[in-house]
Amino acid sequence: MGLGLRTALVRTGWRVKRRARDTVLRRGGDIRTVRGDIAARWLYGNGIEIGALDIPLQLPSGARVRYVDRKDLAGLRADFPNLADRAFVDVDVVDDGERLSTFAPNSLDFVVANHMIEHTEDPLGTLAAHVRVLRPGGVLYLAVPDRRFTFDAVRERTPLEHHLRDHADGPAWSRRDHYRDWVRLVEKFDEADVEARAAQLEADRASIHFHVWELEDFLGLAAEARARLGLPAHIIHGQANDAEFVVVLRKDSPRAV
Repeated sequence: MGLGLRTALVRTGWRVKRRARDTVLRRGGDIRTVRGDIAARWLYGNGIEIGALDIPLQLPSGARVRYVDRKDLAGLRADFPNLADRAFVDVDVVDDGERLSTFAPNSLDFVVANHMIEHTEDPLGTLAAHVRVLRPGGVLYLAVPDRRFTFDAVRERTPLEHHLRDHADGPAWSRRDHYRDWVRLVEKFDEADVEARAAQLEADRASIHFHVWELEDFLGLAAEARARLGLPAHIIHGQANDAEFVVVLRKDSPRAV
């Protein structure tokens, strides 16, 4: 792969995140205040936030956070040149946010993952990984783009059965179709060029919004993860927040049914 093509593919990842971030900042200046108000209700103790970059969650005084990302601060700066004038949080732990393999089970009071899960190919597996590291009674806090108010508005909502198959069989079966969908509907390539562009993105494992939801879809996903897969967590809050929605899950205590 030539340097020019690789550079273009890297830029695809940060452009996706830039556009999602700009949507949050553009639609409703109070969106971060609402996030903070929800956090004040549910977050306490010691936890982590995954992928905060320049928009960390406003936490209550009783919550202490470490920041987790896939690269150190220098690596993230290189990936997001468009945010050169913005202050990033310091990265305390470099880890894969979909697996959190450096964290022991039952070790955290909260996990925050805002505008992250749509970039995962197996959201059910990601939910399981996040719940695994929570102590009983611990909280998973997620802000997720609402399909209707982003560049994903032209895409179909991801059905539950698709998620179940991604989790059971692995995401390889659907990966190329996700890239085709992205290229065709979001990047708006001519049909004759869709396959080649999708192949390029897949070869580089470009970060896109693999799955898209509205609030009711995501609440259904979380409920089915508990009912069908035994995810030991239950929904305690779900709220629309302008161009996104916020969902909070609590890990079951040992006596929970």
